[in-house]
Amino acid sequence: MPTASVCVFCGSRTGARPAYQAAAKDLGHALAAGGWQLVYGAGDVGLMGAVARAAQAAGGETFGVIPTHLLNREVGKTDLTRFIITETMHERKKVMVMNADAIVVLPGGAGSLDEFFEVLTWRQLGLHDKPIVLLDCEGFWGPLKALLHHIVDEDFADESLLDYVQSAETAEGALEILRRIDTGRMRRAGNGHLDGMTMMQRAQLLELFDLLQRGR
Repeated sequence: MPTASVCVFCGSRTGARPAYQAAAKDLGHALAAGGWQLVYGAGDVGLMGAVARAAQAAGGETFGVIPTHLLNREVGKTDLTRFIITETMHERKKVMVMNADAIVVLPGGAGSLDEFFEVLTWRQLGLHDKPIVLLDCEGFWGPLKALLHHIVDEDFADESLLDYVQSAETAEGALEILRRIDTGRMRRAGNGHLDGMTMMQRAQLLELFDLLQRGR
């Protein structure tokens, strides 16, 4: 049984540089080797497919979540340890994050940015206390990190916003950040796992997320 779970957000394309796909494969392998479960978007294309196949090849457990309208477009990977189908994109994000102890963001497009800013906003509002790590392969996330500093400099967020996001250049570097975080604290942060919640707790949390979404 995995010691903890890591939610990985990443692109449904492989990107312009071979290093992006290599980083995805390295991350999948490292997660499995470290006894971590991969939680991701359940696709078998782009970096999503690369990270999942690498985790599987290394004997790791995989937990995939995909909305119905993307089953064909992202080639839903049904041979995962667990394969969950949701109705909406927002439900997909909720299930992924609630079943993870930490978040790692590989290179990706608008969808990955949406996922990153969603979990960062939830962290800022105190809805979770899970580590968020940008896997800054080939400096891909440099402009995003500069934007976060710009937001703080222009007083649209407190400096604490920057503390919620850490960065690593390699897959091993990302996992090293997570290893430095006290495991007990991560497990407490991960008490939102769907499998560990009562029906009442699950309903209350989902209602809170939905209220937040409608109020955006």
